[in-house]
Formats: sequence, structure tokens, C-alpha cells
Amino acid sequence: MCGHNRGQAKYVIGSIKDLKKGDIITYTTVYGTRTYRVETVQIISDTDWSYLQPTADNRLTLTTCLANYPEVRVCVQAVEAAN
Repeated sequence: MCGHNRGQAKYVIGSIKDLKKGDIITYTTVYGTRTYRVETVQIISDTDWSYLQPTADNRLTLTTCLANYPEVRVCVQAVEAAN
């Protein structure tokens, strides 16, 4: 998933930069709710696509730009927590 980091955009997820390893993300869709535990929070190059590769686990990858740094992105990966 990706979204904007500030402003009047509909999807602003800039606060993902404040997440820490172990934090919980709850993701709700029309199909139900799942809980994920943050594994990584990284500042990456805007050309780094390595975090978007397929994985064997159920994983969320969130990205957004970093305010005033157009050449980097914040990337958060979280793995579905066991019930």
C-alpha cells in the first residue's frame, strides 16, 4: 500500500515513519480484520523496489515519501500475527 505523507490527500499515511518494530497494525476490509506486527521500518531510495518482492508469509508493505526528501521513501513491513 502507498499513500501521501501530508496535505489534504484522501490517503495520508505519513505517520508510518513513527512505527517501531513490534507495533501492531490492524487492517480492516469488507472481508474482515487482520492484525499485523511490524518487523521493519526503513528509509529507502525512491528506486529501491526490493521490498515489493513476493514473500512466503502474509505481509503488509506500506510506503510513503518522506517530507522534504523526494529521493527517499519510508517503507514499513508487517507480518500477520498469529491468532
